[in-house]
Amino acid sequence: MYGREKRVLLREYLEQGWTKSALAQKLGISRRTLYHWIETGQLERDMDAEVARYKERPAVARKIDPYRPIIDSRLQAFPLLSAVRLQEEIRAAGYMGGYTQLKEYVRQVRPVVDEPVVRFETPPGLQAQVDFAHFRLPWGRRWALLVVLGYSRLLWLRFFPRQTMQTLFDGLEQSFANFEGVPRELLFDQMRSVIVNDERLRGGALVENAEFLRFANHWGFRARACRPYRAKTKGKVERPIRYVRENFFYGRSFLNDEDLNVQALQWLEQVANVRVHGTTGERPRERFETAERTALNSLANRPYRSLVLSVAPSPISRLPVSPRLEVQKRPLQVYTRLARGRA
Repeated sequence: MYGREKRVLLREYLEQGWTKSALAQKLGISRRTLYHWIETGQLERDMDAEVARYKERPAVARKIDPYRPIIDSRLQAFPLLSAVRLQEEIRAAGYMGGYTQLKEYVRQVRPVVDEPVVRFETPPGLQAQVDFAHFRLPWGRRWALLVVLGYSRLLWLRFFPRQTMQTLFDGLEQSFANFEGVPRELLFDQMRSVIVNDERLRGGALVENAEFLRFANHWGFRARACRPYRAKTKGKVERPIRYVRENFFYGRSFLNDEDLNVQALQWLEQVANVRVHGTTGERPRERFETAERTALNSLANRPYRSLVLSVAPSPISRLPVSPRLEVQKRPLQVYTRLARGRA
């Protein structure tokens, strides 16, 4: 069967005045075929609209092929396994190929985890969501700790010079004092001060920091953590971070850390917590006072005292200062008389 290219050339040459015999010889086709094309009108139709057909390339054997069943079964059981992790497993089974072809195959066959995002509303007093966000200032980087009550959307915010566990403890205790109560659970991202290891996607367990567990037990709340790569489950605090950046921080000037936190407090009281919230349709402060304040657990009797973090630094020891010796100066004749007297 002759291709469309020859028929396109044939039509062009006929329009230029070539004879049918010369064309048949030039294109290497029989005159019978040439006449058949002309009589059946195959040269008159719009061949540009025809879909070009190409022969399928023969499959090339790849080193990854024998290990595809292992990869497929692992991804069916754990869809979020990384290509790096799968490479370790199939290398143990004898795979000697490269990472690139494995990564490409994983990209093609990884199951799509269709998890529709459903808005999760919490009852009053149940949950608060917590996160840090960093901001750059002329005198250095500062970390904003945000705590958002899940039901009322009441927001607490304070800036700290460092993101440490002690900062987290201090900030949470200040937020509890501001709310005049403690939520029954706090939801965090994969914060190292809270979560040591999270193997839930691989069928394992969530390992929490022991010091933070003691802090949570002291204040009477339960710590929860978002699953890895599922930060959307913490949207009540992720969206306020953007809100703080755009509505509070952007375009303002600050003198120092004290001025930064004073302005943040004024913004919370005058703007953030008294605006009509886009989701609830109510003002966070009013919603909090109406239904959530009384639903919070009571405050602890005293702040948390850590045996690990609250150790005061030992003062720098200094060597005792030797008394200053003063030598009394006398004329040389005095020493001469003393020497003769001893002799």
